[in-house]
Order: sequence, then C-alpha cells, then structure tokens
Amino acid sequence: MRLRAILRVIRNPPKKRVLVADDEPLARRGVRQLLAPHADMIVAGESRNGPETLRALDALAPDLLFLDVRMPEMDGFEVLRACGVERIPAVIFVTAHDEFAVRAFEAHALDYLVKPLNVERFDTALRRVRERLQMKQAVERAGRLTALLAAERAQREKDGVQRLVVSTAAADLVIPVAEIDWISADDYYSCLHLGAKSHLLRESLSSLETRLDPRRFVRVHRSAIVQLDRVRQLRTTLHGDEIVLRNGSRVPVSRRRRAALQALLRHRQ
Repeated sequence: MRLRAILRVIRNPPKKRVLVADDEPLARRGVRQLLAPHADMIVAGESRNGPETLRALDALAPDLLFLDVRMPEMDGFEVLRACGVERIPAVIFVTAHDEFAVRAFEAHALDYLVKPLNVERFDTALRRVRERLQMKQAVERAGRLTALLAAERAQREKDGVQRLVVSTAAADLVIPVAEIDWISADDYYSCLHLGAKSHLLRESLSSLETRLDPRRFVRVHRSAIVQLDRVRQLRTTLHGDEIVLRNGSRVPVSRRRRAALQALLRHRQ
C-alpha cells in the first residue's frame, strides 16, 4: 500500500504550496495574480511582517516563499536567520532595491524579483523554482523508495522466505515453507521433505538456512534443518540424539546443537 501511494504521488504530484510575505497588500495581490495562470502553484497563505512569516512557515510548511526584503519588525534576512536553514523552503526575494540581489543569493535564494514585478521575469523565476524542486523531489522520492524497499527487505529477512521454487523437468513448483517438515543436505542441494513427498532444491543447506525464519526453522545437524512445529519428541538413542517428527520421520541431532534445540522446544511449549 505504501508503494502504491508513493507511485500515485509520482504520477500526480501535489500542487506547490506558496507563502507570500510582504507588508504591502498591493504587492501580495500582484504575486497572487502572477501565480494564477500557474496551475501547479497554490497560495497557501500570506503574511505582513517578520513574526507573522515565521509563524506561517511553521504552520503551513510551504514549498516556496516569496519574501519581501524590507518588512516591519524583521526584514527578510532576519526571518531566514530566525527560521533556520533546515526549515527554509525555496525562496524568491521580492525587493524594490536591486542592491539587495547579492545578499539574496548569498542567503541561497533561488532568485529575486524587483518591484514592480513583470510577467516575463516572474515566469523565469518560477521556472527555476520548478527545476530545483523537481531535483529535490527526485532525490526525496528515491530516498523514500530506497527506505521502503530496505524496510520491506528487513521485514522479509526477519520473517524469512515464505515460498521456495523447485525446478523440475515438467514445471517449476512453488512450495510454501509452512508445508515443509524438514530439510536435508544432498551435496550442494537441499532436499525438502513434505510428508511422504520430497523435492530437490538447487541451493545449499547453509544458504537456505539464512533465508528461513529462525523462529520456525532450526539447524539441528550439519545435514538437517527442521520446522519446530513438526517436532513431536527429542530423544537419545544408542546411536545418538534424534528428533521424531509428527509424521514419524527421524532426524539426527548433533551433540553441540542439542542444548539450544531443547531450549527452543521448551520455549514453544
């Protein structure tokens, strides 16, 4: 479900949320009007001074901030310093004074606009915004997908493989591991025992052991793995220790593995 949600967002990206910070109502309205033709942008809020802008940044978490350089109480640069680098969205400075441009770029603004705003310059600034946000989102999407796949892989490793595929001359058989009673080593192969049936899997016992859920399957001998739920009895005979499975099968148990196996069986009772 999480993967589908991420893919849905990739196909239908949400609109970019914009905060317009300017003490002049006409200036804020001008930015709104210039944004109107851009369907991928939506004005999430407006602010009239530095403190209001800081509160709006916290409350709205915009993707883009149009920030007037000169505002009451705190100017645009003071807002950014107070906000902190980690919380600053993409920034376009809006100023009536061209000399602020250098300081704007030093503050890592995407661009700056000089009042009065004109359509061509405004659209150019938005194009730069989109390019930067697309790059940022691509990195974030890749990060989310990587994290999702890593979590899914970790869960699989924790729970173990659920099915094994055995190739035969006629077809590939899909065998649920829950149906396996025990597994024996056969040179570089593993023999899966399911009741009266057995199937040869082209994988070593040691490799297979790493893929099975250790809470359900345990190595009892260098040549055998058993499913704990299938164990009926652990006993000692004249020939050594062995497990008797519920279907009557007998599986040898090595001396060094007996104590650990006994503890596991007691824990499951």
